[in-house]
Amino acid sequence: MEDLEIARACALYADDKKAENIRILDLRGLSPISDYFVLVTAMSTPQLRAVRDEIVERMKEEHRTPPDVKDGNFESQWIILVYGSVMVHILTPEKREFYALEELWGDAPEMALNLEPPAPPPEPKEPKPKAAKKAAVKKVAAKKAPAKKAAAKKAPAKKTK
Repeated sequence: MEDLEIARACALYADDKKAENIRILDLRGLSPISDYFVLVTAMSTPQLRAVRDEIVERMKEEHRTPPDVKDGNFESQWIILVYGSVMVHILTPEKREFYALEELWGDAPEMALNLEPPAPPPEPKEPKPKAAKKAAVKKVAAKKAPAKKAAAKKAPAKKTK
C-alpha cells in the first residue's frame, strides 16, 4: 500500500467514528521523519479511544498492517499512530488548538481527502445459458431426422428398365 493510500484509509476510518476537521498534510521534502500527517479531532476522551481503535483494528483487518508505533494516552488527549512514513495525530479540540500542527507545518500542502470507501468491484455478469440453447437445437434436429427417414421408407422405389 502506498503512503498516501494509508493516510486516506486512516482518514476514512476516523471519519467512520465521526472525527472532525480531518486533514492530510504532505510533508515530503519538509520532514525527515514523516511523509504525511493525518490530523484528526476527537471531541471527547471516549471518541479519542474509539477513533484510535477503529484505525488500528481496520488497518490490521483490511490491510494486515499494524501500527509501527502507538504513542500517547487518553489523559494527554493526543494519540499518535505511525504507519511507515504516515503519522496519524488524534487530538481533542483543546490540544489541537494549543499545538497548532497545521501552523507549525504551514508550508506543507494539504492533500485532498477521499472519505468515500473504494467502489466494490463490479458484479460479474451471468453468462447466457448456452447449454440449454444447444440442448433445444439438438432436440429439434432429432425430431426432424426421423421424419426424413420415415418419408424415405414410404416412397416407392423407382424401377429401372
